[in-house]
Amino acid sequence: MAQARIIDGKAFAEGLRDRIGTAVGQLTADHGLVPGLAVVLVGEGPASAVYVRNKARQTAEAGMASFKEVLPASTGQAELLDLIARLNADPKVHGILVQLPLPPQIDPEAVLDAIDPAKDVDGFHVINAGRLATGGSGARAPLVPCTPLGCQMLLRDALGDLTGLHAVVVGRSNIVGKPMAQLLLQDNCTVTVAHSRTRDLPAVCRGADILIAAVGRPEMVEGDWVKPGATVIDVGINRIDKPEGGTRLVGDVAFEAAAAVAGAITPVPGGVGPMTIACLLRNSVTAACRQAGLPAPEM
Repeated sequence: MAQARIIDGKAFAEGLRDRIGTAVGQLTADHGLVPGLAVVLVGEGPASAVYVRNKARQTAEAGMASFKEVLPASTGQAELLDLIARLNADPKVHGILVQLPLPPQIDPEAVLDAIDPAKDVDGFHVINAGRLATGGSGARAPLVPCTPLGCQMLLRDALGDLTGLHAVVVGRSNIVGKPMAQLLLQDNCTVTVAHSRTRDLPAVCRGADILIAAVGRPEMVEGDWVKPGATVIDVGINRIDKPEGGTRLVGDVAFEAAAAVAGAITPVPGGVGPMTIACLLRNSVTAACRQAGLPAPEM
């Protein structure tokens, strides 16, 4: 039976979306500012299409303007870049997100580089990545990738001050691992970035007060990799076959075994996942305020 406290990302995300809705209502009433988010989907991959619909629905529910651009899978790179240029120039659009993956004829780096960094609510533009790495603040503050930002918010809520804690991030992707490490450094953690080629990875993980698993391998992190009482954040979302047929979602952590050792842990589903879209909305409000020369509200 699980002993760890369950970190309820779904409930936290609902509260965050409520706060975002309140902030949007205040911005609209006081300044006539309606934050606008444009989501671009190339092709109609089932998983991406569902994700885009969820983003559009939650954007509208928060009182924001939702712009959805769906292009055929045969779209060329030049055509997509033209669309991004139009969205960059549109004052009603404060945030732009291009749903990945893109078809093979399109270079994703060229597309991400074309988005105005001020509207890059995914936080993937090299300028935002650089500002995060160098601790940019004020006018140089970055827009932060949504999943690591959500993890940071859950950790602060669960633990309070993170100063001095040893955090191990398993995974070194530009989307999660690297920005997660930067955010933890800003919170005064001692940070180790580990990966599939780390020597004696289980021993490295066992030294962590905070263990972040973001490797994309189902249940790779075993229970005996977890330090007793540690806080475990499972970023993985993997679909695996069930013995009796069908599939189920699991994380990168063997949940039951880890929960018997950890002090607190995020489940899959219902942990980090719901935070990603909520933080996308938060970034969109922040971007809108910066573009309007207004201070971003507390959310």
